[in-house]
Amino acid sequence: MEWGGQFENQRRAESRLLIILAMVMGLMLILLTVGTQSVRQAALILGVVPLATLGGLISLHVTGQTLNVASGVGFIALFGVAVQNGIIMVANLNRMRKSGLELHEAVMMGATERLRPVLMTATVATLGMLPAAIHTGVGSDVQRGIATVVVGGLAVATALTLFVLPSMYHVIEHWAEERHGRRGWHA
Repeated sequence: MEWGGQFENQRRAESRLLIILAMVMGLMLILLTVGTQSVRQAALILGVVPLATLGGLISLHVTGQTLNVASGVGFIALFGVAVQNGIIMVANLNRMRKSGLELHEAVMMGATERLRPVLMTATVATLGMLPAAIHTGVGSDVQRGIATVVVGGLAVATALTLFVLPSMYHVIEHWAEERHGRRGWHA
């Protein structure tokens, strides 16, 4: 038996979307590594992606929607905003370290200083997508899938960026300092 029509088109689109998603993640890792000049910090920033994905999947489940191409596009948009917030946080933590602060103090001050910008970025994206996420009229199927993923995923990704990311930064940078004999923050 061979499936055709809408089902076959959906399968083809999903396989293309997975390839594009893998390419986007690889490109993001390369660009983040160049930008931060550190593979470990690039990986740390990309660490927000799995939990943002979890938030998006939970929001799809709670609203009774399915994982489809439209929601896949929503995940790509979600990853962009989540990674942007991660970059904002890590760049500020690095700036604090460059100013000469000890690791713990740099993390505390840097995370506190970036609380408002990260919250504003997530709030604007969430409020912008909220009308599309709750709309149920004709033709809302595609936009609702995209928006639901972004709204639900950003809730989880923002909490991660504000609380878990600075903690993980501290752990990873402390480990790097210990491993490299305290040669500085960029070791």
